[in-house]
Amino acid sequence: MKRLTRKEEEIMNLFWDYGAMFVRELLEKYEEPRPHFNTLSTMIRILESNGFLSHRAYGKSYQYFPVVSREEYQKGTLFGVIKNYFNNSYLSAVSSLVKEEKISVEELKELISELEKEKDAQ
Repeated sequence: MKRLTRKEEEIMNLFWDYGAMFVRELLEKYEEPRPHFNTLSTMIRILESNGFLSHRAYGKSYQYFPVVSREEYQKGTLFGVIKNYFNNSYLSAVSSLVKEEKISVEELKELISELEKEKDAQ
C-alpha cells in the first residue's frame, strides 16, 4: 500500500472522521487559513487515483468517500515499516522500541501476559 504524504493523511483523517463529503464540505472542516478549493480538489483526485477514495456523482458534483479504512492503512503502514526498516523482522522492531525506551521491559511483559491470557481463552 502506498504511503500517504502528511497533507494526504490530513485529508484522509477528515474523511475517516466525517465520512462521505463534497469538496466544499471538506474545505469547511479546515481551520483558517484554508487550502484553496482547486488545490484540495486536485489532492482528492490524486487520493482517488491511488485507491484511497472513490466518488458518487450527483449531477456535476462528486461526493467522495474513503475506500480504505484507517485500520487498513495503519496495518499496511506498520507492515511496510517492518518490512523496509527491520528486514521483515517483527522481533527487531519490538527490540528497537525497547532499546529506544519507547516501551519498557515491564510493559512488554504485561503485553505478553495479556496475549497469553487471550490465547488461553480461545
